[in-house]
This record gives sequence, C-alpha cells and structure tokens, in this order.
Amino acid sequence: MNKTTGLANVHQGIAGLNPYVPGKPIDELTRELGIADIIKLASNENPRGPGPIVMQALDSVRGDLSRYPDGSGYLLKESLASRLEVDTSQITLGNGSNDVLDLVTRVSVEPGYEAIISEHSFVVYRLATTCAGGTLVTVPAKDYGTDLEGMLGAITEKTRIIFIANPNNPTGTWVAQTELANFLRQVPNNVWVVLDEAYFEYIDEPDYPNGIELMADHPNLIVTRTFSKIHGLASVRLGYSISSPEMADLVNRARQPFNCSSFALAAGVAAIADTDFVATSLALNQEGLTQLTQGVAALGCDYIPSVGNFVSIDCGGPGPETFDALLHKGVITRPVAEYGLPRHLRVSVGLEAENERFLDAFKAVLNEREG
Repeated sequence: MNKTTGLANVHQGIAGLNPYVPGKPIDELTRELGIADIIKLASNENPRGPGPIVMQALDSVRGDLSRYPDGSGYLLKESLASRLEVDTSQITLGNGSNDVLDLVTRVSVEPGYEAIISEHSFVVYRLATTCAGGTLVTVPAKDYGTDLEGMLGAITEKTRIIFIANPNNPTGTWVAQTELANFLRQVPNNVWVVLDEAYFEYIDEPDYPNGIELMADHPNLIVTRTFSKIHGLASVRLGYSISSPEMADLVNRARQPFNCSSFALAAGVAAIADTDFVATSLALNQEGLTQLTQGVAALGCDYIPSVGNFVSIDCGGPGPETFDALLHKGVITRPVAEYGLPRHLRVSVGLEAENERFLDAFKAVLNEREG
C-alpha cells in the first residue's frame, strides 16, 4: 500500500500556503554564523521587556503549574471591561491577537464567501481566510496605505468580512477618524469589519480613531488588540477582541478551552494596571522612531512614514540581500517581500544604542554595495 496517498486528501488552499515566517531568533543566527553580539529589531517587540509589576505577577502563578488556567479569564475580563468601559460579555480572549483573528474568521467565513484585505496588510488575514476555505479579495494600496473607497467597491453579496489594520503592519500607515467613520456608514450591516489595533497605544495623533467608541453606531465592528507590543508580553501570547455581545458569543463558541495560560492571564491584569510603564514605553518609542527615520534620511534612503513601533525602509536594492548583509553584522531586521515590498526592510524601534547600531551597520552595507 502506498502510504503517501493520504497527502493528497488535504485542503488544497492550505497546501498552497507558504508558512508564516517569523523574525529570525537570536539563537538561530548565533548557530548559523557564530556571532555572539547580536541585536534583534525584527519583530516589533518592546525593547524594554515587561515591567516589574508584570514580573511579580508572573512569579505569583508559578505554584499553579499543575492546574488548568481559568477558562473564562474572569479577572482579566473584569480588568479590561473596567479600563475600556465595556461589558465583559463583549470580550473574547485569545492566545495572542492572531488567535482572535483566526477565531473571528472561522466564525464568519466559509467556502464560497469572501474576505477583503488591503495590499501590504498583515499576512495572518490571508492565512486565516484560506484555512477557513474563503476567497481572499485584495484591494491595491493607496500610498502604501488602506484604500477604503477601493474596499467599498470590492464588496459583493459574497463578502463576509473586511480586515483593516490601524495602523497597518508592515507599512505603519493609518486611517483617520472621519475617513473610517464614513467607511463604516457605507458597509452593509451583514458584513463584519475587523479593526486590528495591535499598535494603538503607540499613536499620538488627534484624528486617530478609537474603534471601541465606534461600536455603538456599528454593531458589525470588531476591534482586536494585543499585549504583545507596548506591554512587552509577546512571549506569553495574549490578545483580545471587543465586539457586540452577540458577536462575542459566537466567537467564544469557536474558542478552544484554556486558550490563555495562567501566566498570560496574570500578566495581562498586571499590565493593565501599570500605566506608567506604557507611558514611558510610548515616549521611548517616539524618540527611537525619530532617531531611526532621521538617520535613514541622512543616508539618502526613503521610508514609509509610520506611527507604530517600526518603520519600513527602502533599501535602494533588494531587501532580502540587505537583510542578509545586516545579519553578518549581527543585526536582525525583517524583509517584507512577502508583503509586496521587495525593496524594503521593516526595522523595529529598539533602545537608543540598538538604533544607532542598526544605522551604523546599514550605512556600512550601503557603502559596501556602492564600493
């Protein structure tokens, strides 16, 4: 009997997917090149790490490793509801916001129906839609950003869901309040709109919309957020969505039991309370983003203006080649050719010395290319 024939009986959409490629880990680069002094500016992490209040909370749950976590996430939901001024019935918790994005997609999309995304948008939207058996409709970007008018024009009777990242990863572009509100008024009520606000804490713009405040007028809106970015909790995997109680009920039906660990739940409660840590991280990021963009401009390179904790830089040549050259100098960045940006690298904002290290290495790579 041919034991390989079963490989043909798979979801063909999934078989055709390329696996998600995360930022290269430091340990992997050490093994490959034998480099010890390495900085990682690839995955949009908070370079400060988590705050001391969170570390204390993590210590407090070590004794419960043999116990399942609270499957309802009661304390975290209560903390989120109080901070966001919503009801706990509107919250869905996830193993990172990627988990929630996947849940929402599986609930709304099925074979024969469509999801709309923007060009250059987060790859997880594509993965989730394909795994749900849906058809992906990609709207060309406008100045690297989301073209909301184009999205409206792409809606058909088969459209089930629209994804909007605000700001978008990897471009750092964002949609303003007036523009978003006008868009939502024109989307049919039976089409779900997911507003991915993974980086919202980093934005200090007067016209940046708060998606939760728009829900009263748009019950088809879902907002997803994460603790992985400004809170410095990427490793524990914790995210959430806010929606109408009816939509949250449906999404929670698809949620796996115990999808958030005790460590994640405890860290989330502590992180919500540590507002000083968030404020300091925001200020540090604004300084670092200015340092990077001014430094890149001084080297004669263009970049996409960003409001996140990262910036996508036009390398003036193939991004993957520049990425590889930087690796040999102990600097990990992120090539974004898979997002339709073959000449760009996405660089996360690091600490001041890390940003300077990147700029020095990037300058050296550019000089070597010219020389």
